[in-house]
Amino acid sequence: MFDVTIAGEINLDLILYGLAEQMPVDRELLANDFRLTLGSSSAILAHNLSVLGAKVGFVTRVGSDPLGEIALERLRVAGVDVSRTTFASGSQTGVTLLLHHGATRHILTYLGTMAEMTVSDVDVDFVADSRHFHVSSLFLQKGLQAGLPALCRELSGKGLTISLDTNDDPEDRWGAPLDEMLDCVDVLLPNEDEAKRMAQTEDLDEAIARLAKRVSIVAVKCGGRGSIVQAGEQRWSVPPPQVVPVDTIGAGDSYNAGFLKGYLAKKPLAECAAMGNFAAAFSTLRPGGTESYRDAELMQSFFAAHTETALLD
Repeated sequence: MFDVTIAGEINLDLILYGLAEQMPVDRELLANDFRLTLGSSSAILAHNLSVLGAKVGFVTRVGSDPLGEIALERLRVAGVDVSRTTFASGSQTGVTLLLHHGATRHILTYLGTMAEMTVSDVDVDFVADSRHFHVSSLFLQKGLQAGLPALCRELSGKGLTISLDTNDDPEDRWGAPLDEMLDCVDVLLPNEDEAKRMAQTEDLDEAIARLAKRVSIVAVKCGGRGSIVQAGEQRWSVPPPQVVPVDTIGAGDSYNAGFLKGYLAKKPLAECAAMGNFAAAFSTLRPGGTESYRDAELMQSFFAAHTETALLD
């Protein structure tokens, strides 16, 4: 039924612009702009991958509140199947407040239902009816962690390939279930800081080499420098297209969408990385992680100018 299934978190991002990085307490601080967008790594990936033409099934948990319904509706409009969503009457959908400071940002998150979903909430037959299974936000999905490695092994046994983007560990421990998960996945999609932390080295080249001994494909996102992909002993450094970014929120998740689109089409890995770079660059042209992908005219014009990526085939 699906090209990709995802069991993951969902929330809304509330983004404020124009605030100072150092802020006094007990003062009325005025932002100069505000956006409400679909948030969370898993949901942004699901949305953008679906817009790029993949068939996506998404399993998540929300509260019975307006935030959850707004977030789910964004996914429905993008063509994502959210029919296996579970609803928690006694909990609230999570929310992230982002204070944007140009190249940096503060990220403040209330987990809510993001931490509640467990493997028992996941319809295994639904997620198994797919070519590929993806996990994001490993350390935020605390309820899912315990059963996740076994679920991934089961899906792998059914013929699915598996990818993982851990995202940040707020506790900076990089512990369980990461070690067990690295033995389950086919594609690892960290950014460069995450790669160094999980490999326990400050040297990026060494981090990639260590991770590549555990995972078949390691694709590391390096921001404005593009990305680096390693499979076995082979490594490719792929530069990004040149754009003037409006907002980099969700660019890493959009990279995942582009890379997986190429991976599932069995493109060469350097081409998968280029597709990821272009998908990420495009996402930065509007505020938030999905707003560029909600602008059909912008998307057509951008990718028409970069037909070598084949993202919309």
